[in-house]
Amino acid sequence: MKAHAIKGSFKKNAVGYLFLAPWLIGFLVLTAFPMVYSLVLSFTDYVFTNPDGAKFIGFGNYIEMFTDDPAYLKSLSVTFFYVFVSVPTKLVFALFIAVLMNKKLRFLPFYRAVYYIPTLLGGSVAIAVLWRKLFAKDGVMNGLLALIPGVEAADLPGWISNEKYALGTLVLLTVWQFGSSMIIFLAGLKQIPSDYYEAAAIDGASKTQQFFSITIPSLSPVILFNLIMQMISAFQSFTQAYIISGGKGGPLDSTLFYTLHLYNKGFVYHDLSYASAMAWVLLLIIAFFTAIVFRTSDTWVSYGTGE
Repeated sequence: MKAHAIKGSFKKNAVGYLFLAPWLIGFLVLTAFPMVYSLVLSFTDYVFTNPDGAKFIGFGNYIEMFTDDPAYLKSLSVTFFYVFVSVPTKLVFALFIAVLMNKKLRFLPFYRAVYYIPTLLGGSVAIAVLWRKLFAKDGVMNGLLALIPGVEAADLPGWISNEKYALGTLVLLTVWQFGSSMIIFLAGLKQIPSDYYEAAAIDGASKTQQFFSITIPSLSPVILFNLIMQMISAFQSFTQAYIISGGKGGPLDSTLFYTLHLYNKGFVYHDLSYASAMAWVLLLIIAFFTAIVFRTSDTWVSYGTGE
């Protein structure tokens, strides 16, 4: 009887399953299977060019990361610095621009489009190449700085080729791509009732007080969403560092992002098992920090329920 009911349910929903099939097949073949395979591979010693195939070594790859790979630890520190500096800076700047865009300005749709363009282009190879040219020793940035009285062009560093500043240029590139966060913040600002600000103004609250007492609490769910999405994206950044550093993470590993080190291990040195282990550690790192943000969100996110 139960089997008959299942068969009848399948026939009833056959059209739905048919439309679902392309996505389901793509998910199983392109996502689920590669994930399971990489997890299994992470517990083996498998070099792509080795004809002997994979050999099970347990947690050997994971132990090697933290005990016998200085470049791995360097990539962790570079990535953490990049994430924890670029994400807050980007969100603050995006919110600042969104507040300006929320005012009644002429040609506002044009400004929104202009500010969103860097987000569309910023992750491309072309922009990364352009960024490398801008911040080179003989680049446009040094040319502009040389126009300042007292500044000599010969004394200016090559921002990309100097280990002190290379990572900072990548942070700046990320902050420049603030458009998507700005649009989301702007949508949230549009949902805040103007009555709140009018009542606060009548009570004598200044613009600054209104911002921190009305705007920020009302936008807190949007801030949470942007924070999570931008943090996940920052942990997975790859293209900019690969192009600007020539795939080496230089100078002196100052731009050796986690994903760049993973790529080099897997596709330059063909150590796919080690790269798979790195990928799973990255997944755990992202999950850990995402869980912390969600866990602490109860203390600073307000959903307007009165709690």
